[in-house]
Amino acid sequence: MHRHLKCLCAALLLLSSINANAHYPLMSCIIESNSVTCEAGFSDGSLAVNKKVTVLDYDDNVLLSLKTSQASQVVFERPQGEFYIRFDAGHEAPVEIDYDEL
Repeated sequence: MHRHLKCLCAALLLLSSINANAHYPLMSCIIESNSVTCEAGFSDGSLAVNKKVTVLDYDDNVLLSLKTSQASQVVFERPQGEFYIRFDAGHEAPVEIDYDEL
């Protein structure tokens, strides 16, 4: 019985540490003149290298489909009209930034 309790405690400890190590996608973007620069990463401080960043209009039409650089950045010319930027790392909820938040 004591052995089963140890195994159960070890399993619970392992499962709880998995949740504690979860990391969430983050992104910040700025406009400089007619150029938008976004930096993507994760809440644990790691970079988001070669990850997809999509620029969409309000009808969800893809305006640009980009990949982050080795510096975890994308740079693109500001689209005409209303748009938003999405960083979807494939887990957790994607980050979306609206053009009027820049």
